[in-house]
Amino acid sequence: MNVTESIAQIDQEDLYPTRLPDAEQITDRRDPVLWSDWTEDAPISREEAERYREDGYLVLKDLFSREEVERLIEAGAELRAAGERIRSDDLVTEPGLNEVRTIFRLDEHSPIFRRLAHDRRLAGVAEFLLDDRVYIHQSRLNYKPGFTGKEFYWHSDFETWHAEDGMPRMRAVSASILLTDNSALNGPLMLVPGSHKRFVACRGETPERNHETSLKKQEIGVPQSETIVRMVDELGLDAATGPAGTVIFFECNTLHGSNGNITPFPRSNAFFVFNALSNRVTAPFAAPRPRPAYLSRREPLVAIDPIDGPITG
Repeated sequence: MNVTESIAQIDQEDLYPTRLPDAEQITDRRDPVLWSDWTEDAPISREEAERYREDGYLVLKDLFSREEVERLIEAGAELRAAGERIRSDDLVTEPGLNEVRTIFRLDEHSPIFRRLAHDRRLAGVAEFLLDDRVYIHQSRLNYKPGFTGKEFYWHSDFETWHAEDGMPRMRAVSASILLTDNSALNGPLMLVPGSHKRFVACRGETPERNHETSLKKQEIGVPQSETIVRMVDELGLDAATGPAGTVIFFECNTLHGSNGNITPFPRSNAFFVFNALSNRVTAPFAAPRPRPAYLSRREPLVAIDPIDGPITG
């Protein structure tokens, strides 16, 4: 019996209750991490596949040529410079400032980033990790300016996507493509290796229109400090660093966050969430209504056909 057949036998109930009224709870993951069996035809090595299974993330370098990376950097800078022309729903600025923090629906605002989302070096890996055709659940350009870039607090993406978007299972993966050099100094992505194997059901009811404040500072759907201390003491802490062009694939339930950036060196990345087509979102499991389409794509869902060849434009 393969993974998909065994999962299909589990009742489609809420396997990951969260936003609990009384106390936070930690339970074991009930879904696979690596949904495909590795073969020699896989787009990543056996060692890389096992690293992803065990750690919940994978850092890959040299997937793109220098020319491709330079064009992506230019496209990102062009979008940030045109921030005032981006529709307000898709734009988040730094708290208390007018500097661009996030541009959502990145694949709709830029042809070159749409091409990047469909590239086999990203979408093909996502298909392998999830053993399904994939679509873009969410895409965005993240920018953490020098001196003033604020932190992103510890969280599991899946907890939010499950509670507020209605994502049923842990069958999604994020790809973060670095558009600046990320060092240990300028607020890189930090991850707790192995944390994806447990689900932290957070305490507290989801407020109405929670997304309007959580995008700038998340306070609901985050683990308690004591939980983070215990998990880091047990599992360790890692910073995903690398030069521009580095790609970080991280499993939807991996606990992660990032520090503020007080260095002169900005941090920027393109971010795509690939969800399995069979894992399309339903009604939210712990929120009054679904988040808007720029945060959780619902209809129409278009499966990606991975594209080969260099990224130009």
